[in-house]
Amino acid sequence: MKNNIEVKIKYVSSKIGREIAPPFYATGGSAGMDLSACIEGPVTLKPGEKAVIPTGIAIQLPSNESVALIFARSGLGIKRGITMSNGVGVIDSDYTGEIMCGLINLGDEDYTVQPGDRIAQMVFMPIAIASLVPVTELQSTKRGSGGLGSTGN
Repeated sequence: MKNNIEVKIKYVSSKIGREIAPPFYATGGSAGMDLSACIEGPVTLKPGEKAVIPTGIAIQLPSNESVALIFARSGLGIKRGITMSNGVGVIDSDYTGEIMCGLINLGDEDYTVQPGDRIAQMVFMPIAIASLVPVTELQSTKRGSGGLGSTGN
C-alpha cells in the first residue's frame, strides 16, 4: 500500500518544463522521483572532485510529519562512480529553498553532467518525532553493544 502526500513545487528556473524535465517517476514502480540538473552548461567532475548541482525546483512538504530524501541514482553510482557527496540529502519540512545536489566523482574517469541529465532521486517518507527519555540502563539485547561487524561480514 502506497501512501500519498501532496507536495507543493515551485519552479525557480524558467527552464523547468521547457528545457529541463520537472521531477518525475520513471516507472510505475519507482520509489523515487528523478531530479534533473538545471545548469547553464556542462559541468565536468574529475575523479575525487565535488560539485553542487542545482535542480531548478523548490518544494514545500505538507507538514513536519514528512521528509524528502535525496539519494544517488543507482546507475550513475555503480556504472560511473557519481554519487551524493553527503550520502543522503535531507530536505526538512521547513526548508523551501532550491534543492541542490552535492555530487562527487568516486570513479576513475572524468564525468560530465549535461543540462537536463538525471542526477539524483527524491523519495518522500513519513517521519517520527522522538522524545528522548534519559535512563541509566538500556534493556539487554542479544547484540548488546556489539558494533561494526559484530553480526558477521
